[in-house]
Amino acid sequence: MSPSSVPAVHVSEEVRAALDERRAVVALESTIIVQGLPAPMNLEVADACEAAVRAAGAVPATAGVLAGRAILGLARRDVEALADPARHAAKLSARDLGLATAQGVWGATTVAGTIALAHRVGVSVMATGGLGGVHQGASQSFDESADLMALSRTPVLVVASGVKSILDIPATLERLDSLGVPVVGYRTRHFPGFYLEDSGVALDWSVDDPASAAAAFAHHRAVSPTGFLLANPVAPASALARDLHDRALAAAHEAVRAGGATGKAVTPIMLAAFARVTAGESVRTNRDLVIANAALAGRVAVALASTFA
Repeated sequence: MSPSSVPAVHVSEEVRAALDERRAVVALESTIIVQGLPAPMNLEVADACEAAVRAAGAVPATAGVLAGRAILGLARRDVEALADPARHAAKLSARDLGLATAQGVWGATTVAGTIALAHRVGVSVMATGGLGGVHQGASQSFDESADLMALSRTPVLVVASGVKSILDIPATLERLDSLGVPVVGYRTRHFPGFYLEDSGVALDWSVDDPASAAAAFAHHRAVSPTGFLLANPVAPASALARDLHDRALAAAHEAVRAGGATGKAVTPIMLAAFARVTAGESVRTNRDLVIANAALAGRVAVALASTFA
């Protein structure tokens, strides 16, 4: 196959029209639909995220790979097909996209995979639930999410509610600092703890409205090639109670120790423990925060588009 015949990222007609007209577009990941949430909540959340982006005045662009076609702007039927358990859709980071398209794979994109596709076609804003980060014990295991390195080389603004508390939050922030990725709190000076409003780690920077976030990102990418993390805390009404969270976190660590899990097996075990101990409240928190992040990303994207109108 010659380089000219390698397929590009396929963009839906709606997303292409918005890009051509320089209107706001928000990229959305698909791992939360395929691997992150149980059915039928997964498809309900997919619909709600797209609706939240539209309500803000932007166009949603859910990413995924369907039988080797990398697509930005999946139709509802595409999302349903990707989420079908019979598909056994892979979890695709940025490093996996070329192989997945070459081999005709079905796959859901992570934050890293989604921003790689988004940047390729000119989409500058993305929403997710939580960013991947540095795992506990990474000084020995070197277990660190590819999301961090991807943000260091992809100039996309990502809205996320921090990182899950099962990760090493201080180490994650140190890593983002080393990689040159600004972390900016949205109406907060403390880094969110995903299930909690406040992880206990202070931030140097914050913004109070979407226009300020858009302006900060526009100025950042004028001088730096890296991405930008806008940390949006979960709403107080949706956050886990601190004592319940701490019990769930302790149970999650114990589940990992008891099972001897390592690498990619750790996160699913810990999240299952959270869901069990919280009687499903952690899953509902995940649902609420990802929808809120999609709404904020839509407003930021609209503000960013207006600066270049």
